[in-house]
Amino acid sequence: MTERPFDELSDMKEKVGDASAFLKKMSNPDRLLVCCALVEGERSVRDLEETLGIRQPGLSQQIAELREAGLVTGRKEGKHVFYRLADPRVQAFIETMHRLFCETGAPRRRSPA
Repeated sequence: MTERPFDELSDMKEKVGDASAFLKKMSNPDRLLVCCALVEGERSVRDLEETLGIRQPGLSQQIAELREAGLVTGRKEGKHVFYRLADPRVQAFIETMHRLFCETGAPRRRSPA
């Protein structure tokens, strides 16, 4: 690895906390599923519940975590609440994860022998 000037190393150390917090939010399978669904655009809570098979109380809890982290935002229309991604890094992250784990030819995790 090449040496970095002190200021770059300091900047990297500062940003690693942000990256770690982001990855912690995305590490929950239900939150990850919600973000995957929202990559395609705005969705209602009811639509997310039906599509993802996550019951409403659990779904609301996970959406609240994402909202508090600034990763999604919602709007109310009558009795319905619609959510969309609020942070462009989420879209980039989901697209990268899709390429790595979902596309044809992506390596599969091996079962322990």
